[in-house]
Amino acid sequence: MPSHNILGTALAKGLVEYGFDVTYVGIFEDTIPSTGYRKILLTGIADEYQRILAGKFNMVDMEQKSPFQHIPLMNEVGNALTESVLKHPNMQNILHSNEHFEAVIISQGLNDGLKILATHFEAPLVIFSSLGPNPWINNVVGNPEPPSYVPNVYLRYSPEMNFFQRFYNFVFGIYRKYDLDYVFYPQQGRIVKKYFPEAPDFDEVLYNVSLVLLNSHESVTQSVPLVPNMINIGGYHLRPPNSLPEGLKEFMDNATEGVIYFSLGSYVDPSFIPDSTWGTILGVLSSRKEKVLLKWPYDFLADQPHNVNISKWFPQQDILAHPNLKLFITHCGLLSLTEAVYHSVPILAIPAIADQKLNAAHAEFFGFGRKIFLSEMTEENFQNALNDVLHNPKYRDNIKYRSSVLHDRPVTPIQLAAYWVGYVIKHKGAPHLRVAGARMPFYKYLMLDVIAAIVSAVFIALFLIRTIFGRIMKPNAKYKVN
Repeated sequence: MPSHNILGTALAKGLVEYGFDVTYVGIFEDTIPSTGYRKILLTGIADEYQRILAGKFNMVDMEQKSPFQHIPLMNEVGNALTESVLKHPNMQNILHSNEHFEAVIISQGLNDGLKILATHFEAPLVIFSSLGPNPWINNVVGNPEPPSYVPNVYLRYSPEMNFFQRFYNFVFGIYRKYDLDYVFYPQQGRIVKKYFPEAPDFDEVLYNVSLVLLNSHESVTQSVPLVPNMINIGGYHLRPPNSLPEGLKEFMDNATEGVIYFSLGSYVDPSFIPDSTWGTILGVLSSRKEKVLLKWPYDFLADQPHNVNISKWFPQQDILAHPNLKLFITHCGLLSLTEAVYHSVPILAIPAIADQKLNAAHAEFFGFGRKIFLSEMTEENFQNALNDVLHNPKYRDNIKYRSSVLHDRPVTPIQLAAYWVGYVIKHKGAPHLRVAGARMPFYKYLMLDVIAAIVSAVFIALFLIRTIFGRIMKPNAKYKVN
C-alpha cells in the first residue's frame, strides 16, 4: 500500500540519521527524491499489484465479507506479490551482485518468502510490521496471542469479548493457524525454491528472525504480550507540524465553528461507496456548521456542499495539528489512528478491511472515538455519531490522555529502532532473544499432547474403577439345587 511506503521511507531516513548506510528496495516512486539512502525501484509492481487487488475485490465491499473469505484472497495476493519481487530484474541484479549487507529488513505482509534475502546475504533478519502484533508475526517468533482477550486482526472485537466473540475468535484462530502452516507457508516455500534452488528447508528461512519492529504502541491499541525480540516503535514517522499552504491555512483559520477532516486513506476509493450511502454522507456534512476537508480522488465532486473543500491530497499531519480541527473521520488505518492520537484529535471511524475494524474497536473501547460501518450508514446514525464525538467531552479527554502516553517515552521511537538494529548486528543475530516456542509444533505449544494424555489417563482410570466396582457390587449368582 502507498501508506506502507511512507513507513518504509521514514524508517530508511531514520536509520541513515543514526549512521547506517541504507539500501531501500521499494515498489513506489517517491514524490520527493530520496536523500541519504540508495533507492532501488522495482518498477511496474505497484501497478500490477493494484490491478490484482482491483480484480479480486472492492475494498469497500470487503466490510461485509466474512473473515474466512479474506484469507484465501490475501494468500493469493501475497503469493503474486512475493513472486513479482523476486523475479524483478532490479532485484535479480542485487541478488547476483557481490554486495554485502549486515542486516536485511523485510516489511512483513504475507510475503514470508522474501525472508530468503537474509539467508542469501547471510545477514540477521529484521521484520518490520506496519501493524502491531498479528498472527503473521506472532507465528514466526512464538509470541502468545491468547484468544480470550486478543482479537484476531481480521475481526472487529474489543479486548473485552463476550462468550460468542471469544468462541468465534478461537475457531477463526485455529483456521488461520492451519492456513498459515499447511497452505500459505508451503506455497511461499515453493516460490522460494523456484528462485533459490539451493535454499535450505523453508522452516530454516521462515523462523530465522532476529528482531521484529512493530509500528504500534500501547497508547493507540491494546496492550498485549511481546517476546523479547519484539519492539514497539509506533509513531516513529511522526514529525512536528509544518505551515499549511496559504489557501488551506486561510480555510482552517477562518473556520470559527471548527473543521472536520474526512479521509479514507491512500487506497480506499470513496467513489466506490454506493450512491445512496454517499448521498447520505454528503447530505449530513452539508447540514453541519463546521467546515469539511474531504480527501477526494478526482477534481470534481457532484453536488459538492458549500462548506466542503476537496483535494486529492492533504498534508494530514499538519491538518491534525491545527487548533481548529475538531474531528477526524477516518478509515482507521494504523498510521492515521496514530497521528490522530499524537495530535489529540477524536475520531469517527468508517473501517473497511484488514486491521481497520480492529483499530476502530480499540478507539471505541478506549473512549477516544466511535465507529460506524457503511452498511449501517443512515442519516440519523451518522448525525448522532458526529454530534456525540464532537460535543461529548469524554472523547477529547480520553484522546488527550492517550496522546500524553504516546509522547511520554524515554527515547524517540526511531532511536529505539536504530539501537535494536545495531544490537542484532553486533550480537550476530542475537539468538539469545528468541524464545523456544517459535519453532514448536502447534500441539506442543498449546500442550495438546499433554492434555490428551491426562484426559486419556482419567478416562482409563474411571473405566477401570467402574469395571472393578461393577464386579464387586454385582449380586452373587443363584444356583438351582436339585
